[in-house]
Amino acid sequence: MRRVAVYPGSFDPVTYGHLDIIKRSAEMVDQLIVAVLVNKAKTPLFSVQERVKMLQIVTSDISNVRIKSFSGLSVEFAKEEGAEFIVRGLRAITDFEYELQMAQTNRIMDPTIDTIFLTTSLQYAYLSSTTVREVASYGGDISRFVPSPVEKAVKEKYGLISFKESIEDGQQN
Repeated sequence: MRRVAVYPGSFDPVTYGHLDIIKRSAEMVDQLIVAVLVNKAKTPLFSVQERVKMLQIVTSDISNVRIKSFSGLSVEFAKEEGAEFIVRGLRAITDFEYELQMAQTNRIMDPTIDTIFLTTSLQYAYLSSTTVREVASYGGDISRFVPSPVEKAVKEKYGLISFKESIEDGQQN
């Protein structure tokens, strides 16, 4: 029997904290589906397609990871994908209350799907996509928060580098 898990989130943008959870949870299952949420109530920095592409790039070295987008309820998406688990990362106690409530709600909606909580590695406990966007919006250095391709994409979104510079830099690597 294959063990499948879904790690849902907005990933706007994907951070080293997200990658920490992706790598660790991928070791626990046969297949990990990183599910990019389409949330019409929010105005993300990156389109769903851009977030999917960034995740594909930064997880290309993890053979059992697939990237997909979805809208609606995580538990319904997990069921559609044949997943037994939903993976959620916890940075602080403030995350736990919300995540516990969601896990319990999901368990009532589908008792066959469990939630696995992974605490983020201490070096990323402070890190969020919101923090990355805020620092970048002021021209701050985000290289310690996100992988290089993501850093370039964020800088381009904020007009800190041109598309041409982004492409030329990418060709040099």
